[in-house]
Amino acid sequence: MRVLGIDPGLTRCGWGVVDGRPGARPAAVGVGVIRTMAELDLELRLLELHTALTALVREHRPDVVAIERVFTQNNKGTAMGTAQAAGVAALAAAQADRPVAWHTPSEVKAAISGNGRADKEQVSLMVTRVLGLAAAPKPADAADALALAVCHAWRGPAQDKLRRAALAGGLGAPVRTTTLPRWTGVAAR
Repeated sequence: MRVLGIDPGLTRCGWGVVDGRPGARPAAVGVGVIRTMAELDLELRLLELHTALTALVREHRPDVVAIERVFTQNNKGTAMGTAQAAGVAALAAAQADRPVAWHTPSEVKAAISGNGRADKEQVSLMVTRVLGLAAAPKPADAADALALAVCHAWRGPAQDKLRRAALAGGLGAPVRTTTLPRWTGVAAR
């Protein structure tokens, strides 16, 4: 399974692609950071981010896009930008008909390091070890994106099976039997 991990951010949006499956050592395919300039108007920054993420999805053709679930932060401005970047990433995935998986920071830290409270340095060290990289990805946003991708490669299939089993057993939301139409775009006028 190929996973594109996104550590959303408006100024620095980390991305990482891995090929992996549960119980096996994943392989890093690509990693980087998308940067936007704070001097630009918000809508232009979001457009730049969307354009870059769309290109990544087209280039790497992931089976799933794993995005860090936005958690409450002390700095409301940072939280807003992070949420907007996460929404743009989900939009780019939906437009490419790719499923999106959301993972909390503590879930990702626990998957990669065994400690849900690991610091950035520990996450970076474990990403380097798990993927057999010669050096730690820089900046930390890139390492976090790879950690998200590894987390989903290892845990995603089992989580999907549990979710389907719970829904089939009557737990949680009812299972829909209708198929909703796919979004086909906005008609030009």
